[in-house]
Amino acid sequence: MQAIILAAGMGKRLKQLTQNNTKCMVKVNGIPLINRTLNQLEQHSLSRVVIVTGYEGEKLKQHINSLPLKTPIVFIDNPVFDKTNNIYSLALAKEYLLKEDTLLLESDIIFEDTVLSCLVEDPRDSLALVAKYESWMDGTCVRLSKEDYIEAVVPGNRFRFTESADYYKTVNIYKFSRNFSQTHYVPFLEAYTKALGNNEYYEQVLKVLVALDDSCIRAKRLDETQRWYEIDDIQDLDIAESMFAPDDQKTALIQKRFGGYWRYPKMLDFCYLVNCYYPPEKMLEEMKANFDSLVCQYPSGMYVNSLLAARNFSLRSDQIVVGNGAAELIKALLERLTGQLGIIRPTFEEYVHRYNAHKVTAFIPAQEGCSYTASDIIRYFDSHKVNTLVIVNPDNPAGNYINRQDMNTLIQWAASNRIALIVDESFIDFCSDPDATLLQEDFLDANPHLMVIKSISKSYGIPGLRLGIAASGNPSLIDSLKKDVAIWNINSFGEFFMQIEQKYHKNYMESLDMVRKERDRLTGVLKEIPHLRVFPSQANFLMVQLTDGLTSSDLTAKLLNGYNLFIKDLSGKIPAERGQFVRIAIRNERDDDILACALREVLG
Repeated sequence: MQAIILAAGMGKRLKQLTQNNTKCMVKVNGIPLINRTLNQLEQHSLSRVVIVTGYEGEKLKQHINSLPLKTPIVFIDNPVFDKTNNIYSLALAKEYLLKEDTLLLESDIIFEDTVLSCLVEDPRDSLALVAKYESWMDGTCVRLSKEDYIEAVVPGNRFRFTESADYYKTVNIYKFSRNFSQTHYVPFLEAYTKALGNNEYYEQVLKVLVALDDSCIRAKRLDETQRWYEIDDIQDLDIAESMFAPDDQKTALIQKRFGGYWRYPKMLDFCYLVNCYYPPEKMLEEMKANFDSLVCQYPSGMYVNSLLAARNFSLRSDQIVVGNGAAELIKALLERLTGQLGIIRPTFEEYVHRYNAHKVTAFIPAQEGCSYTASDIIRYFDSHKVNTLVIVNPDNPAGNYINRQDMNTLIQWAASNRIALIVDESFIDFCSDPDATLLQEDFLDANPHLMVIKSISKSYGIPGLRLGIAASGNPSLIDSLKKDVAIWNINSFGEFFMQIEQKYHKNYMESLDMVRKERDRLTGVLKEIPHLRVFPSQANFLMVQLTDGLTSSDLTAKLLNGYNLFIKDLSGKIPAERGQFVRIAIRNERDDDILACALREVLG
């Protein structure tokens, strides 16, 4: 068996990275793609590796010739790489296709060893490697029969997202038997290029073959644990580097992305906090039905969005401002403040990040689990004077909750001490207490020193829409915040969500109840796992202490690298001398049980 690698392309979308090098010379975690591929091919005792070069071909040849390879390398030059597509590059190597069984690879694919091994070891002689279609994928897709026959090739211009659940993406790695190349592929390759020219793609030949004889080549399905990625641009490169990073580096690379984890196939995110039981399918269908209008027309400005938010939260429009997520409003609000800012640590650090660190006074509760009461807060800040105090209730990451009666006491204490009070209620809807929120028209008017911040994204399960609100009984403050943010700070999808939200209010209340029940269930499950201590929470997450000597960073890395599960490592929020802690988001029963099973295996 031999291999053919198509490496003639220019890789224009990688921009400066391919200005002086061919695409397969781009480094992933410090290693050129071609090095990785050739080392993987070395493991299979091939007779030769044929590499079709083009753009910066001499540099590529020199580089490969400098590598300590045992497998013979044959170079074929494509002198018109800038005027042809990959069908011509493969046609240049057709004589080798006729000699023996062949592995055909494109040079911009990164994959783990098992991806290639499963193809080589499969007894079927001619196979196209495929993976179940995911939203991040681009390019040729196929439909398969139950017996793995390719029933249809779906090029990009025939792709239908409504049918994507039935698609498989070609990985651009193939196994061609010598007989298949002699009787099918090469004759049709020659006929196709003669009829349509050299500015085509070799997959088109497979499309013709499938249409004429669906038994000539079959598919090899990758399972969901076998990692691969196609690198076309710098975003792809960034994702590939995090996916294929060494275990001791992978966690940090994933953490710094702060989201976008839908691009990582099959990763379960227990780090970021959303309501997994909302929105309901019917609501999503309504949004999809209005997709064209929402994309193609301007959203409303702040005036209309304030009316919508006021209606949904039973407030006046002069009491509320809508933000592009709560983060936008936190930034706008903190930029208006002066004097000393009081916080409770550990906490959601966005407030501190938006303020002068030298003007921050932190109360650090001494109780286990970082719990505290309103009396604890009052006692501390009576002797540590501040101008503004931030309370996250329930807090993040501990899930500590101050009930409404004690919050009233705290609010009155703040008023008597001329302290502006910011209460972040991003997780308040998950509380078991039905009278938890401070978002009440008369109450805000009676306490103009109070500002309530709320992330709609977290509790309503729509972080991609980026919605948040700030509310106060101080109309001049609200008006100034509206002037600070852009008039079109909310896109049409966020506006439409607020427009239809009340129709699905019953579904929302049901979803909150489901989160609470799953929180209680998961708490019980985790308490049965050795070496874990679970703290009470009124939010949609649990803070958990590790008691067996394993660090939170180690556990986070083990779950990510070994199980594709992502939890929140709290070592950056809680000093090591206080213990090792992680935060686990509440998902659904199926996902939570997957995490619990992994924790049992890791912790023994």
